[in-house]
Amino acid sequence: MQENIRNFSIIAHIDHGKSTLADRLLELTGTIDPKKMMPQFLDSMDLEREKGITIKLKSIRMELDELKIENLKLKIPSSRYILNLVDTPGHVDFSYEVSRSLEAVEGCLLLVDATQGIQAQTLANLELALGHSPTGEPKKQNLKIIPVVNKIDSPIAKVEESVEELSNLLNIMPDEIIKISAKDGTNVMQVLETIIKEVPAPANTGNSRESVFRALIFDSEYDSFKGVIAFVRVVDGEISVNEKINLMATNTNAEVKELGYLTPAFSAQKKLLAGDIGYIATGIKEPGKVTAGDTITKLEARNPKSETVEPLPGYKKPVPMVFASLYPENPDDFDTLKVALGKLKLNDPALVFEQEMKEALGRGFNCGFLGTLHIEIISERLQREFGLSLVISTPSVVYKVFDMKGKEILIHSATDWPDQSSIKSSEEPWVSLEVVAPSNQMGKLMEILKSLKGNYLQTDYLSPERAIIIFETPLRGIIANLYDKIKTASQGYASMNYKMLGFRPAKLVKMEILIAGQKEEAFSKIVAENESYNEGKKIVEKLKDVLPPEQFSVALQAVIGGKVIARETISSRRKDVTGYLYGGDVTRKKKLLEKQKKGKKLMKQKGKVNVPTKAFLEVFRA
Repeated sequence: MQENIRNFSIIAHIDHGKSTLADRLLELTGTIDPKKMMPQFLDSMDLEREKGITIKLKSIRMELDELKIENLKLKIPSSRYILNLVDTPGHVDFSYEVSRSLEAVEGCLLLVDATQGIQAQTLANLELALGHSPTGEPKKQNLKIIPVVNKIDSPIAKVEESVEELSNLLNIMPDEIIKISAKDGTNVMQVLETIIKEVPAPANTGNSRESVFRALIFDSEYDSFKGVIAFVRVVDGEISVNEKINLMATNTNAEVKELGYLTPAFSAQKKLLAGDIGYIATGIKEPGKVTAGDTITKLEARNPKSETVEPLPGYKKPVPMVFASLYPENPDDFDTLKVALGKLKLNDPALVFEQEMKEALGRGFNCGFLGTLHIEIISERLQREFGLSLVISTPSVVYKVFDMKGKEILIHSATDWPDQSSIKSSEEPWVSLEVVAPSNQMGKLMEILKSLKGNYLQTDYLSPERAIIIFETPLRGIIANLYDKIKTASQGYASMNYKMLGFRPAKLVKMEILIAGQKEEAFSKIVAENESYNEGKKIVEKLKDVLPPEQFSVALQAVIGGKVIARETISSRRKDVTGYLYGGDVTRKKKLLEKQKKGKKLMKQKGKVNVPTKAFLEVFRA
């Protein structure tokens, strides 16, 4: 029965216990065989387990029948309930995953760690749940928020402080907040009861089984036998195996090869109904034709004679603002890299890539990401899942330049930068940065934020002990290890979140690196004019450390518009040409040294430095 379906999500800051709470709910409902149960069950990727974070949203169907309700002594009407949980990431780089999961549910658990209190990503995820949909349109109905304070068993838990912060934030009474320990299961049964009592059933939010079939794709993956498997929330109507379907955004027709529930393995069924969350195997072999946010409908519904089917509100396409180039260390792996990126993009719409060529590195891809952790995760997955060894360039943000005629050009890498004389003006992306930290550490954090050359806006207090600093700053300052600096300065207590504000004017220049007079395009970089000297000096000093010495001295120069702004020199390797001499006239030694000097001069004029791949990696990581 549709009235007994509950679709919900868990949202929280990173490491506040989402995956552990999901484990307890799976155990209580008997969804997973106890022999197969493991910590962070829904974090199936090795990378998620190693880093202790959720990267991909996951969906799982749980069932509660009358017998389970009786055994658990739950205080709810005896019936058969279906609970569809969509687990979400907590890191700022994966907030887009959160927005997609929230479109598929009617309610969510807002989890706060009692040892840390409200953090930056808590606020950001709450805004997604209460505010606007990813398309920017107001939601028809706000999600039901169930506030939960976790880790009450910890010896350093500040339970009452966390409850007070949360009740002030949501404007509710403290006794409406559930206090739990997901680790040992304390009060998790109360969470289960509250989900069933308070999260609206799909039928109460306008979903109808009598309407024309429509389903929202919120994620997908590729299977070599079944083609693209779309994870869907069925909004209206029903769909059966072997029926013809149409993907409205790409106008692609297909046939349902298989459908069913995620338990979490694929559990094949004969049909899916309105309110269900499940999967549809499309048989489509081209990943680009199935996109998150698309609407699936039946093929006959696209017939002009039938009633017009309106697509569901999809997702605003994520705009990557951080770019980095990926090159295979072995040039023969280029095609493997191309296929691998295509497969990763299937369940990560925020990843964009286009082919590029650099003389020093060969063929590769300029890729767009949502942040530096996003880059790290994608590169790790390419290495682990596809066995690729990569060269990764220094991350850069996207810039805008306007030529003398006012034409706008988007710059994704230094290679795209036009001649400085043809640029009328340039702009860079700015963000609104929120840092949540203990009040007694605000001084140290303000020093770090001031170095970003941004604008301080205000400080708001969540409680007498904790506050939020709101700061506007260029995005390039955020990707330069700001997260690590903030964590270090606050002894791990601070957290940050940022939102795009748009582009603002900036004085930008292209800095080039010359090695022995030859330009190495791979090291070119776009920098702020007033920071160019420091940036140039940093790169040439690093190159001096990592490049092996040659038979001649090598000049390392940072150049802007033909003007050298920083220089270092790698001394030549010298053979002891006088070592075999003993005694005799000193002029003989001078003759040999002079001959060596002329040879070095000649080599310097004709010599070329081959930069090893290892040197590129070292500089890019600096």
